[in-house]
Amino acid sequence: MKDIISVIKNQAEVVIRKAVEKAVEQGLLPKVDVPEIGMEKPRESNHGDLSTNIAMTAARVFRKSPREIASIILNNADCTDTYIERFEIAGPGFINLFLKETWLYDALSIVNEEGDDYGSLDYGKGEKVMVEYVSANPTGPLHMGNARGGALGDCISSVLQKAGYDVTREYYVNDAGNQILKFALSLELRYLQELNGEDSVEFPEDCYQGDDIREHVRNYIAEGMEDLREKDSEYRKAVLKDYALPRNIQRIREGLERYGIEYDVWFSEQSLYDSGELDSTIEMLVQNGSTLEYDGAVWLKGSIMDSDKDEVLVKSDGSRTYFASDLAYHLDKFKKRKFERVINLLGTDHHAHANRMKNAMTALGIDKDRLELVLFQLVRLMRGGETVRMSKRTGKAVSLDDLLDEVGKDAARFFFNMKTAGSHLDFDLDLAVSQSNENPVFYVQYAHARICSMLRILEGEGIKTEFGECPDLTYLKKDEEKALIGILAEYPGEILLAARTLEPARLTRYVIDVASAFHSFYNACRVKGEEENLMNARIVLVRATVTVIRNVLGLIKINAPEKM
Repeated sequence: MKDIISVIKNQAEVVIRKAVEKAVEQGLLPKVDVPEIGMEKPRESNHGDLSTNIAMTAARVFRKSPREIASIILNNADCTDTYIERFEIAGPGFINLFLKETWLYDALSIVNEEGDDYGSLDYGKGEKVMVEYVSANPTGPLHMGNARGGALGDCISSVLQKAGYDVTREYYVNDAGNQILKFALSLELRYLQELNGEDSVEFPEDCYQGDDIREHVRNYIAEGMEDLREKDSEYRKAVLKDYALPRNIQRIREGLERYGIEYDVWFSEQSLYDSGELDSTIEMLVQNGSTLEYDGAVWLKGSIMDSDKDEVLVKSDGSRTYFASDLAYHLDKFKKRKFERVINLLGTDHHAHANRMKNAMTALGIDKDRLELVLFQLVRLMRGGETVRMSKRTGKAVSLDDLLDEVGKDAARFFFNMKTAGSHLDFDLDLAVSQSNENPVFYVQYAHARICSMLRILEGEGIKTEFGECPDLTYLKKDEEKALIGILAEYPGEILLAARTLEPARLTRYVIDVASAFHSFYNACRVKGEEENLMNARIVLVRATVTVIRNVLGLIKINAPEKM
């Protein structure tokens, strides 16, 4: 629960603000509102441990040059009882902070004290958040877009939980509407073809062409289910749909569980029809003046959605649209189940629908900023430098199951979280299965396994690797040791930033950096065979490193192997 870097930043801000107050009392600076004091880690280590540009951002209000402001602040700064050793002025007016080494030893102690809980924050204060992701139509297998959206959505959920939010993972099952009618028709026609011959009925091009439709009807027949040939069409479609749809949903569930995704809620679109929530939502919109009626249909006003185009809610034939049910679904999320925030993950090809939906929240009496949209780019699979579109095994478009068969869950989840959601992603299948340091997930997992092996060897030789009382950590003086501790200390801050930005790619980059810092330490510093005090301090450091790597990999649901 402790974030030592945040503590240091807070200390620095207090020191600077008090220095400004002191300078104001002396008449050296005018009494004005001081801008926010931002702190960043400099790129060059000789520029200090932290740096702030407050002297430059405050130049306008103080009406002095940044370097003069920085000099006044430094002359009045009191760093007593802080981790700050000194300030320096650099360039046009940057203030660089150099820290006492004690912060490193305290940071390392915190990692070892908190263990599996290290990185947990109370930033979210238990706020109720729903993350809805994947939500693919249950009429066929999951594809690459679902795979990327699933990895992103699941990791966003984990990050928010780690940051202290009360998170619900939800899958919206589109088991109503036109795609289900088409699914039922496709099943009916394939059923009749299977029993009466291919030429007995025509199979339109806009029906579902996948082999899974044939598989369902063949299984239905093989299981000795009711003979539907003499039944009327509506009855036949309903029976076949009720047979096949739950099986498709179960396949999706099993595929996602194999991918490491388990939902708290599977919410049925059909339930909105059955409960009357859909009709009551439409009626509410009619009553509050948000709709228009023309061409025999009911429309949501485009002006409400900041659009020049109205959106149909009820068609002229009386059927309800997907947009209408989506509005009812969001009303259920916010008003009935009382989520403070709702986060939807969608492919960028849905951006127009997503933006209209967000703006339409005002018609439901909901602050549109409570609905957050994460739009992600689709994926290009690569092998041997060439784009891959078809599965080698099936000859069909590559599905999530195909991908997991080829590269496994760990590589898939890691690779999909290596870039921000809005970035294009080329997924290198060859790299994902290679056992080399070029493969980032292998590189990180190998660092974890190497540490576990090191600790096993030490324990096997009777050397203590766990301590009731922390050894003296001041023996850790080498640059590689301090660099490794410094990056371990950044983990809570990375959690916080990932939660604020909804970008879990920060964590894959971070854990690669941890592994890199560990390998540098490993190559420069022995553990076994050193003087006992130094050896014990280094054991604490490698234990802290394995804790952080394990925590990050656990957060993104990737295996942390102890042997490789």
